[in-house]
Amino acid sequence: MLNASKKTIALVGATSVMVTALAACGSGAHAGSGSSSGAALTTVTVWDPYPQYDDSSDWATYVKACAPAGTTLKRTTAPTSDLLNNLTSAVKEDNAPDVVLLDNPAVPDAASSGLLAPASDVGIDTAGFDANLAGPGTVDGVAYGVPIGANTLGLYYNKDILDKAGVDPASITSWDTLNAALDKVTKAGNKGITFAGVSGEEGVFQFLPWFWGAGANLKSPGSDAAVAAGQLVSDWIGKGYAPKSALTDNQSASWDLFLTGKYAFAENGSWFAKAASQQKFKAVMMPIPGKDGGAAPVPTGGEFFVAPVHKADKAAHYAAAAKIIACLAGTDSQIKTDNQLGYFAANKDQRTQQIASDPIWTPWAKAIESAQGRTTDLGADYTATSAAISTALQGAMNAAGDASAVKSAFAQAGQG
Repeated sequence: MLNASKKTIALVGATSVMVTALAACGSGAHAGSGSSSGAALTTVTVWDPYPQYDDSSDWATYVKACAPAGTTLKRTTAPTSDLLNNLTSAVKEDNAPDVVLLDNPAVPDAASSGLLAPASDVGIDTAGFDANLAGPGTVDGVAYGVPIGANTLGLYYNKDILDKAGVDPASITSWDTLNAALDKVTKAGNKGITFAGVSGEEGVFQFLPWFWGAGANLKSPGSDAAVAAGQLVSDWIGKGYAPKSALTDNQSASWDLFLTGKYAFAENGSWFAKAASQQKFKAVMMPIPGKDGGAAPVPTGGEFFVAPVHKADKAAHYAAAAKIIACLAGTDSQIKTDNQLGYFAANKDQRTQQIASDPIWTPWAKAIESAQGRTTDLGADYTATSAAISTALQGAMNAAGDASAVKSAFAQAGQG
């Protein structure tokens, strides 16, 4: 995902307005409407899912500097949840942007729907990216884009709280030991754990380490292992280890709760590593534990640079897209781009340099290299499965520990 934490949810009533607005912002200067030979463009457009960065931000300035010679780059932004719908309308009207940054699980869906041009048609260089990070951009053997970088999830802890409660973080190696730690810190008068259980992909992204850590598989979302993961978080709500707001908290909101200094743990992303190092209390990252021990598998987050399908002036649009993507994701720029967002470079050599330059990244290196793609097993079918898991997760958290209700919620996900 994601910097999934930074996405906001648009109001339903605003969605149709946003679709129209984004479509109107598609690349301009179609010199010779209907031509596919590639007339010169004077305006190129990039869509990204970072509405928290306004037009005066460093990110906006950085992106606009990648405008190909003779063009002006127009950046338009919308929440991740809206981009795919907006793109569908824009491609249909042949008014799509030159480049879109899509959350990685949306890429197979967009490609299968005929919204994206193959990387080879556009001229996007797909070489040199780590296989586990580049994987979501390949559908049926065809590459459609490249990762902007990568992020993933870990378990932050407040060392001050753990020390006062007599909890050794090295002892937390499984769900049982984590629950024992939560019991001790809450009995000592502190709060337990924050996580984002918000409905939709962001909540599923945060649930997957527990889902996979139980041994569950996305092909069987109603399995006993999936139920065990749902029961874990349901019990956290029921026992008061996690706040009831977890049902609606996104990653930014759950992080803000951790920053109050009252919570012992926070499941959250690598993009908060720098912020964690700047707190008055000592915030440390550890791997998320699997059910029976060891580190749980974690999902790869982050977006892909892709080029939408064009009909009019196709060659010119694709040439512009290739130049913009090379400027932002090329070997010489990956670290600069990813440092802007708090991401890791998706190329191991580049990432090694990045980590060496700042020790806050060191604990995350292994997690990124072993992280797995959300769409690896299911491809475009991931979208429907994720929606079913999201519904089950909401049901489980609302059950607040009721085992029969948790089982029923995931049974329905399995039926879907």
